Amino acid sequence: MSRFPRAQFLISAAAAAQFPADRGAEVAFVGRSNAGKSTAINTIVQRQGLARTSKTPGRTRLLNFFELAPMQRIVDLPGYGYASGPESERLSWKPLIEALALRSSLHGWFLIVDARRGIAAGDDALLEWAAPDQRIHVLLSKVDKLNRSEAAKALRESTAALAGRGTVQLFSATAKTGVEEAQKMLEAWLKSKPEQ
Repeated sequence: MSRFPRAQFLISAAAAAQFPADRGAEVAFVGRSNAGKSTAINTIVQRQGLARTSKTPGRTRLLNFFELAPMQRIVDLPGYGYASGPESERLSWKPLIEALALRSSLHGWFLIVDARRGIAAGDDALLEWAAPDQRIHVLLSKVDKLNRSEAAKALRESTAALAGRGTVQLFSATAKTGVEEAQKMLEAWLKSKPEQ
């Protein structure tokens, strides 16, 4: 049985004024284009097709809000890096993300990182910007594409790169690695108060 049986799409926001009311709790999902962010969302909430996936990097263009339960939301953000949208569109995302970060309902960030790449410059920039006020949990995605020693190395290196700014775990939507751990973390954050 799904932990989030009532998961549903809420709204795609192109401006902060379109965000849902700043009440309850929400967790943002961020990551480089093609890191597996939308796939991770669908796997964690056990709803295929909830967040739209694509083989084309940068398909998510707006901030997509999903309601998991009354007053509990997740937010799917546009991927950064080599997103395929026009430069003007990518520049318009920055004030949206800054407005999201100021919301009292934001309880933390799930940062999706391709385990084969590790934490890169764009990821580190997000960590610098979001920490230390907000919680960050890194999902090292696509870990099924690594062997056991490579996965262990990726986990060690990412833990070192985080330097205490967040937590990290191995994750694979395909092999279902770390799905329950991620679900428990998301549930706990949605039911707790954000760190101040």
